[in-house]
Amino acid sequence: MVNFSRWAKHLFMPSWAWRRAFPHAALDAIEAAIRQSESRHNGEIRFAIETSLAPAQVWRGMSGRERAIDVFSNLRVWDTEHNSGVLIYLLLADHDIEIVADRGIAAQVEQSAWESVARAMEAAFRQGEFERGALTGIEQVSALLAAHVPPRSSNPNELANRPVIIRS
Repeated sequence: MVNFSRWAKHLFMPSWAWRRAFPHAALDAIEAAIRQSESRHNGEIRFAIETSLAPAQVWRGMSGRERAIDVFSNLRVWDTEHNSGVLIYLLLADHDIEIVADRGIAAQVEQSAWESVARAMEAAFRQGEFERGALTGIEQVSALLAAHVPPRSSNPNELANRPVIIRS
């Protein structure tokens, strides 16, 4: 069954709405936080922001989680040497935060830990503090990665650190 309210929200969400929450300076801060965090562990973090889904995706009932898994694949977050990539995905129209971890790290970290990170981010976002929420999420994901995949002598940067803006 189609949720017409959700469909309309996605349909009429302006494609540039992400800029209000994440201006250039916030994207720079997120990129710097990811770069710094990856020196503390052998994981890779990707941060993706999507304003809204295409109307057809919403019509078919695609959830934020399903879309996050698609984005995880499309951005090749799974393609790291130690299967320790983590995607932090924001779907602004639904106020949804999804964290998808590759199998190497997902086997070691309970789903409830990722959900706790998402809740901490949501708390800041509800206060309109998007940069702080994003940086909190990155810090908490980094702590989980540091505990389970500590840095090795060779720790190449396998994924881009710059947040990606997904345009539907």
